[in-house]
Amino acid sequence: MSKESGARFERRSRGAPDRGASFHPPSVEVVVEVPRGSFLKRGSTGYVDFVSPLPCPFNYGSVPNYIGLEGDLLDALVLGPRLPFGARIRTKAWGAVTLMDRGMTDDKLICSDHPLDAKDRHRVLRFFHFYAACKGLLNWLRRQPGRTACEGWCEAAHAISRARPRDEAWQGPRIGF
Repeated sequence: MSKESGARFERRSRGAPDRGASFHPPSVEVVVEVPRGSFLKRGSTGYVDFVSPLPCPFNYGSVPNYIGLEGDLLDALVLGPRLPFGARIRTKAWGAVTLMDRGMTDDKLICSDHPLDAKDRHRVLRFFHFYAACKGLLNWLRRQPGRTACEGWCEAAHAISRARPRDEAWQGPRIGF
């Protein structure tokens, strides 16, 4: 096996697709709701959802042009240095993580200025597995039924294709988060 084909096999075996040199990730606008290092988890409405005992290791926000399958703005995580609350940035979505929250599919775009490596993907998946466990406990304490779990990695384009464009009629999520 050549060095190049060995590297392709390693990427595939870790769950990353072999995209080759012609891959162009989707570009999205993200509004930061939870700056990296913050303890406050805010939703798309701006209200505090909960106070975390641990700081968020990533910038977390939403894509204001799309509504996710659960009825709220499509979520996005932005790797890199801390961004201020309310910052609007244009970045590339290199993949997505599918989370089930109370039985609803809640895709999270994974964004960065540079391609993700295996270490980045591992950190993101580890975070969302932990987040799903914590969110499941919070849902249980709030008596909100339904399965909560991290389903794993998917293509950003797949997550975007499952979302719907936001229109003027959207007034916020159908249910409280």
